[in-house]
Amino acid sequence: MESSGAVIGPTIWIVAILSYLLGSIPFGLVLTKLAGVGDIRDMGSGNVGATNVLRTGRKGIAAATLILDAAKGAAPVLVVAFWGTGHGDLGLLAGLAAVLGHNFPVWLKFRGGKGVATSIGALLAIAWPVGLAFCVVWLAAAALFRYSSLAAIIAFAGTPLAAWWLADARIAWLAGLLAILGIARHHANIRRLLSGEETRIGGSAK
Repeated sequence: MESSGAVIGPTIWIVAILSYLLGSIPFGLVLTKLAGVGDIRDMGSGNVGATNVLRTGRKGIAAATLILDAAKGAAPVLVVAFWGTGHGDLGLLAGLAAVLGHNFPVWLKFRGGKGVATSIGALLAIAWPVGLAFCVVWLAAAALFRYSSLAAIIAFAGTPLAAWWLADARIAWLAGLLAILGIARHHANIRRLLSGEETRIGGSAK
């Protein structure tokens, strides 16, 4: 009889690769091209995420991008949970791999988005109170400061603490990794925030 370790080994790779490939689908780029808007990478910040899609003025496409980007973070986690592998950390791996796929998609020469929506989707599927805390912090920071990027940075930074309180250490470690990835992907935004050149929500660059 095959040992559980022999089964888990290949399963980890399968989960990681499939989750990464799902996460790497650039829905923002696909939807804007299908709508005849053009290549989203040539507009605004050049990002393929929902925030940059919104800069095209196509709110419906931006909303669809947001939902699909979140869904590709949640889907692999939910599939692993439904599959019932008996290995609790596989769901965490699936969520992390999906975010890595979004941030560094092989199809776009590893130049992807910033992982906000995909991280939210993964966290909601893993531990919904933690994902909800991310959303609440983002909304509060966005309302207070009027910067989408700053709101995301604050939400990423606060989520590991929320996970430690609302969930457990394993999920807090995952939230910490997602925070490092997410904040690092906002490096250009951080420079613009410090120089006063970042674009406010609903406004233009200061």
